Amino acid sequence: MNTPGKVDEECKRNATRRDGARTVGARSKVTKPKARPSSSQTRSKLNKVKELLAAKREKDVLKSSEDAASRAKSDSAGKRVVPKAAPSSATSSPSGGLSVLQQKMQQKLKGARFRWINEALYTTTGDKALEMVQNDPTIFEEYHQGFSAQVEKWPVNPVDVFIDYLRSKPKQLVVADLGCGEARLSATVGQQHTVHSFDLVAYNELITPCNIADVPLSSDSVDVAIFCLALMGTDFIKFIREANRILRVGGELKIAEVVSRVSDVDAFVLALEGQGFKLTRTNAKNKMFIMLDFTKVKRSPAKLSDKPNLLKPCIYKRR
Repeated sequence: MNTPGKVDEECKRNATRRDGARTVGARSKVTKPKARPSSSQTRSKLNKVKELLAAKREKDVLKSSEDAASRAKSDSAGKRVVPKAAPSSATSSPSGGLSVLQQKMQQKLKGARFRWINEALYTTTGDKALEMVQNDPTIFEEYHQGFSAQVEKWPVNPVDVFIDYLRSKPKQLVVADLGCGEARLSATVGQQHTVHSFDLVAYNELITPCNIADVPLSSDSVDVAIFCLALMGTDFIKFIREANRILRVGGELKIAEVVSRVSDVDAFVLALEGQGFKLTRTNAKNKMFIMLDFTKVKRSPAKLSDKPNLLKPCIYKRR
């Protein structure tokens, strides 16, 4: 039988156990703090934000370019246009309304196009090259734009060497510029000499378009025939034979070629001497070009001995 004192102590112990249970239950219901995101997750989110901002900036730049083109078109039509403020983007540029990045991409595309055209001209025949540019005349213009950009980087332009040579001649000469490009030779010394300019396309009024293996000149009618970086076809021996046909006996054949193309100078000279020429001078002082002067001593033989491997084509590494 429990006494009143024992009952009180028992009640106190039960109350203490109930309070402890409630406390434990209350603690079990407390929400644990969430784990912080890892550094990689944070970087991923930051990268996504940067991409979104970059996309927005590019969109703003493109819109600015379109606005600039629209303003230029309106100006050319004689309309007065209130200029809009240019975007504050660091990539914007006044050059045609294109960003610096867009300009770089445009130059890369032009460079790639020039390399493709250049390689095509070096690896085909004169007839096929003529057909190619006749089907798409823009090819010739694109090529010469790229060529002009390269010339600006050269320490010496071989055309200038030929110009100086012709200027030094007091007697009026008949000159055939075979593969003339933009006909700079004719434009410069055309008042002093009679210069016939030939290339695949009539880039200007000074040029007669044709395959330089078959030019509209009479036999034995020319004093000087010039190939300035123009022996581009795989059948270039035909170009040499045509130069022989139009040159009078004693006439001069002058050639400038990229050094890397002429792997065996002696073999190249021997091949041209086999077409009725005699070597008179070799100039290999320039690191980029070799210049060879010949004199016609007789007509080319009737039989064509084509040796396409004497000149290496310009082949570019794939990027």
